[in-house]
Amino acid sequence: MMFNRFILAAVLTGATLATSGAGAVELRIGWQQIVEPSRVPQAEGAYEKATGATISWNQFGGGADVVAAIASGAIDIGYVGSSPLTAAASQELPIEAIYVVGNIAEAEALAVKGVDKPEDLAGKKIATPFVSTAHYSLLTALKHWQVDPASVQILNLRPQEIAAAWERGDIDGAYVWDPVLQQIKAGGGTVLADSTDVAEWGGPTFDAWIVRKDFAAANPDVVKAFVKVTGDAYAAYLADPAAWGPDSAEAADIAKLTGANAADVPALLKGYVFPALGEQAGPNYLGGATVKAIADTAAFLAEQGKIAAPLADYSAYVNPSFAAAAAAE
Repeated sequence: MMFNRFILAAVLTGATLATSGAGAVELRIGWQQIVEPSRVPQAEGAYEKATGATISWNQFGGGADVVAAIASGAIDIGYVGSSPLTAAASQELPIEAIYVVGNIAEAEALAVKGVDKPEDLAGKKIATPFVSTAHYSLLTALKHWQVDPASVQILNLRPQEIAAAWERGDIDGAYVWDPVLQQIKAGGGTVLADSTDVAEWGGPTFDAWIVRKDFAAANPDVVKAFVKVTGDAYAAYLADPAAWGPDSAEAADIAKLTGANAADVPALLKGYVFPALGEQAGPNYLGGATVKAIADTAAFLAEQGKIAAPLADYSAYVNPSFAAAAAAE
């Protein structure tokens, strides 16, 4: 398989730099069942090979849970959306973003039944994981539509809880991400708006990997190797998306970890705009725009009463150095 050959080449040419001094390092990673390219090296053990660390993979249902685990010291690296990242930074938790997974487009959406237009949302039960990018996007959409959030029964449910509630007929819709979004659409849900629309309305969202600052300071080679493997996975996908078709080993790896159907994986991957590793440290991402995006998100969350107040500066919570170092290898 192309990805395995690519990883093997990386290992042989120095991607195992972290191994020599980090053999005893324990790395606890918090991940979510989201369809994206780094599920492939996760499934194949490439992170373990490259970092030389003993890795425990801890699955979470949403970014708020990941942030709570980071805050308690239960995990070292975690996968979160821009809204949970902003909430964590606004609480001045000792974290920093080290990799922007991708800008969210069609991969998150508000899918509903019995609702033909935004004003029909009044009185409806709409589920979303609170403090997630989906929650942020839902609030942004309601503001754009001039629909009072208080008129909607917004329920705090994790993705798998949303899937079960939809199957039971307990909710009228949900703002959620794939693969649960795909399940809702397959079960008769229609999309009222997705995160591409919300971005155009002033609420762009993205996913990112974050790390505890103390872990990064103590284990910089492990973090750099983690970023390198992640970047290599995206490079493999971006080089030939067609090779990640429904019958590919990559689709099978992603389906196994996320619960998505392998046949749906190619379409679900197109729900994100993935930046390459070489772009990560640049001005459009960790080198500039990510800080501004967090600040803009904080201003909105403060307006909505979801955080007490935005910080004056969020640059301490974004670290492009690991991406720059990984890209230079």
